[in-house]
Amino acid sequence: MKERSTLWKERVENATRTHSLTELYRGDHWTQSRRLTAAAAKAGFDAQLWVASAGLGLQPVSAMAPSYAATFSTRHADSVASSAADGVQWWQHLQEGVGRATLPGLGQGGPVLLVLSEVYAKAMEAELRALGAVASEALMVGGVEEIPGIQRVASDAGLRHALGGTLTSLNVRMAASWLQHCDDRRLTSPAANDSWRKWAASTSKPEQHNREPMSDEEVVAFIKEQITSSPGISRTRLLRALRDSGRACEQSRFAGLFIRTRGKQ
Repeated sequence: MKERSTLWKERVENATRTHSLTELYRGDHWTQSRRLTAAAAKAGFDAQLWVASAGLGLQPVSAMAPSYAATFSTRHADSVASSAADGVQWWQHLQEGVGRATLPGLGQGGPVLLVLSEVYAKAMEAELRALGAVASEALMVGGVEEIPGIQRVASDAGLRHALGGTLTSLNVRMAASWLQHCDDRRLTSPAANDSWRKWAASTSKPEQHNREPMSDEEVVAFIKEQITSSPGISRTRLLRALRDSGRACEQSRFAGLFIRTRGKQ
C-alpha cells in the first residue's frame, strides 16, 4: 500500500497539465457542493469549500491538480483500496504527502460542516476523531457512525422528494437545507437542531422504486448519450444515474451492455 501511494503521489506532483478543482469535477454532487458556500453565507458564515479526495487528500477548491480517477468505493474500477482497512492506510499516506490541511487544523479555525459518504468516512475515521476532540462546532451529514465531538445527521433517502436531485447529491442537499435552519452563526445550536429535526420528520417519505424496464437498445442508447457528454464516467456511476432517472436495468446485464458499447467506439 505504501509503495502504491508513494508512486501515486509522485505522478500527481510531477504532472505537467493541471486544472483547478472547480474545473476538474463534474456531476450533480459537485454542482450542489459549490452552492454550499452561498448557503453558508446566507446563514452568516464566512465559508471556504474543501475537497476530501481519494486522489489528492484534503484540498481547497482553488487547488490545481491533474485529471485523475480515484475513489474509496471498493467495488469501483478506480478504487484505490480493496478493503476499508486499505482505505484508512491510503488516506493517511495521501495526507502525509499531498494533503494541504487536516480536519483538526480546520476545526481549530472555526465551525466545520462535513458532507461524507460511508466509505469516505471510514477511510477518514482517525482524522474525524481527532477533529471531534478539538472542534468548537462540527456537523457531519452522512458518514457511517457517531463520533464524539461531531454532531451527525444520517443520510435520509426519504427527503429526496423534497430536496430533489440524485442520491449521489442527497447529502449535500441535506447540508444546504440544514444551513437554512441555522441562526446566529451557530452550526449546531439547539435551535437549529430542533428546527431541522421537526422539518425532516414532517417531510421524509419512504421511497418507492417503481422503475421502468428498458430494452437492450434503450440501455445502449442511454450509455452512448452519457459517455459522449462525460467520456470518463464509470460504469457504476452510469448505472446509478440510470436508476436515479427512474429506469431499471439489472446490474450484470448493464455491465455486459456497457462493455459491449464501449468496445464498439
